[in-house]
Amino acid sequence: MEKIEIHGQYRNNSGKGVARQLRRDGKVPAVIYSKGSSKPLTLNPKEVDAVRHSSAGENAMVNLKVFDENQKEIASHVAILRDFQKDPLTGKVLHADLFEISMSDEIDVNVVIEIIGSVPLGVKNDGGSLRQQLRELEVRCLPSDIPDHIQVDASNLEIGDTIHVKDLSLPTGVKVLDSEDLAVVSVSAAISEEKLEELLTATPEEGKVPEVTAQKPEGEGEEEEKKDAKETKEQK
Repeated sequence: MEKIEIHGQYRNNSGKGVARQLRRDGKVPAVIYSKGSSKPLTLNPKEVDAVRHSSAGENAMVNLKVFDENQKEIASHVAILRDFQKDPLTGKVLHADLFEISMSDEIDVNVVIEIIGSVPLGVKNDGGSLRQQLRELEVRCLPSDIPDHIQVDASNLEIGDTIHVKDLSLPTGVKVLDSEDLAVVSVSAAISEEKLEELLTATPEEGKVPEVTAQKPEGEGEEEEKKDAKETKEQK
């Protein structure tokens, strides 16, 4: 398992205002969690991106070294990037959560499933379609045993064939937490143009009115609710 070294500083202040100022200063506000406790941090955004874009992604082990204002190392943690928030427009990381781990304790993580091999037989010979129903697998293992990916070879799949979780070959020490009956990848027959047109032009059963559920936009109706509550209060 890949381990990436990053650097940070503890901080005493927290809150939205502090976080905004840190971002303006080119830093990422973060928190490291450890056995029920937490400590606020500041991190280098480039180093956070290096973890995100590593081959292991969010499962990469982080060797966090913490320095004081005089650039003296005062602490170190082995952790994983448990969660992060990013700006939907710029893609910049706005906040990061680190989770301290022990190399001797098992942890639960989600590992990406990667489809490998040549084009499945059912696709190449019979025009079928390859479908990946499961893209991540939840597993439990020691931090040193976390796989970067779980690979599935779909080359020999014919139309109608499915690979389930129970069919996967996992590294030693890795236990599956998801149901073994979940479908991972399959090959199905491609729908014909005639069948597709038939489905698109099909009319509802006579006398059956389709159910329509209207969702009230967020915030809409609040004024009416306040008005009704006021009138009820005055009547009392």
